[in-house]
Amino acid sequence: MKELTIGNITAAVKGEYFGSPALAGTEIASVTTDSRTATPGCLFAAIRGENSDGHDYIASAAARGTLCALCECRPAGGALPVIVVKNTVEALGDLAAFYRSRFNIPVVGITGSVGKTTAKEMVSAVLSQRFRVHKTQKNFNNGLGVPLTLFGLDNSCEAAAVELGISHFGEMHRLGEIVRPTMALYTTIGSAHLEYLGDFDGVLRAKTELLEFLPRDGVVFANGDDAALRGLNCRQRIVRFGLAQDCAVRAERIRFLGVDGTAFEIVSGSRRFPSRINAYGVHMICVALGAAAVGLQLGLTDAEIAEGIAAYRPVGSRAGILRTGRLTVIDDCYNANPNSVAAAVDSLSLLGGRRVCILGDMGELGKNAEALHFETGAHAAGKGLELVIACGTLSRRTAEGAEMAGGRAVYFPDKQALTAALPSLIRTGDSVLVKASRSQSFETLVEALKNL
Repeated sequence: MKELTIGNITAAVKGEYFGSPALAGTEIASVTTDSRTATPGCLFAAIRGENSDGHDYIASAAARGTLCALCECRPAGGALPVIVVKNTVEALGDLAAFYRSRFNIPVVGITGSVGKTTAKEMVSAVLSQRFRVHKTQKNFNNGLGVPLTLFGLDNSCEAAAVELGISHFGEMHRLGEIVRPTMALYTTIGSAHLEYLGDFDGVLRAKTELLEFLPRDGVVFANGDDAALRGLNCRQRIVRFGLAQDCAVRAERIRFLGVDGTAFEIVSGSRRFPSRINAYGVHMICVALGAAAVGLQLGLTDAEIAEGIAAYRPVGSRAGILRTGRLTVIDDCYNANPNSVAAAVDSLSLLGGRRVCILGDMGELGKNAEALHFETGAHAAGKGLELVIACGTLSRRTAEGAEMAGGRAVYFPDKQALTAALPSLIRTGDSVLVKASRSQSFETLVEALKNL
């Protein structure tokens, strides 16, 4: 790793080193918080968690060749050199901030209420046409995951796309302090984490804590179709992308190709070029425009941007398309909030044939959770879907909202009851959307649909 020796690690985290002075100039090879993935020459950070304490695994990490441990107390027996700090998670963030400062490359910090991972993947796909891009892996977008993402940088990296996720005030301030992005991309400001952030204004305030750490000459890419982001003011230059005519990067001549994607033209000033997204969902247009805006800023050609957008593929259960031979299943059950469900329903409504949505509970919506579920059901019925299937405690209100709006809805209190009823509800040729918060584990319903 670049300039990451035991000596400068100790200084960066303001820790106390216990070990051979001769090792102070030794560079570590990697950083891990999991003793099972420890490799020779790595730094093992011992994290105290809800179910386990990393300090109990320092000896195990040492047996795998760990060079040094970052921890909150000296382990008995002195199995290996250690750097002792007050709080390992805070120290890991401080170390990541130090390591990030070693790299003078474009870093795009990507956040918003919906579509962060999709935007990160799209930005990476576009920038990879010109640069060697490092990007967030898995769901490493929080106070622990972001440092681990940054530790993946090496001398070959020419740009980075870093996803930033938060649920409380102050968390984005800390992530900004660690990442110090040169650019920021905002997807949407919506009904996510309202239990902690209160309302849309709270969400906007929390997300824009990031801008304090963006340089004055940095660029903010903001969704110009989002009401909250349209009013965004900051000291940095704002580039708006979206379908609105006044967006600096916009789409025209849009052709929805069903589950096979969308074709359109990207327009920015005098530049105009065709593009195609090989992924389902009309909301993907805005994601592609955000990535195009980043690409334009960094000097990519029209062809490079179009090729990057075409190269994007969905990650995990994010609007993945499964053709079973009998059904078309839209697996979008990675996560959900009212905004992302509405976008998924809008895309489903544009498909031909019988459209069915299976919707589950959405978490962290605070005091308005029941009303938001009701509105979600009403929205689905209003889009003309033939059947709304609701499952979960809060989703009873989703079914009620759909029925009150004149749609057909059925409700199940749990997944077991719904799974048993699926053969009688689903018909050959149906297009079926499956969406709920991650905690609902609706992947089991996707599997049940595949097996029908």
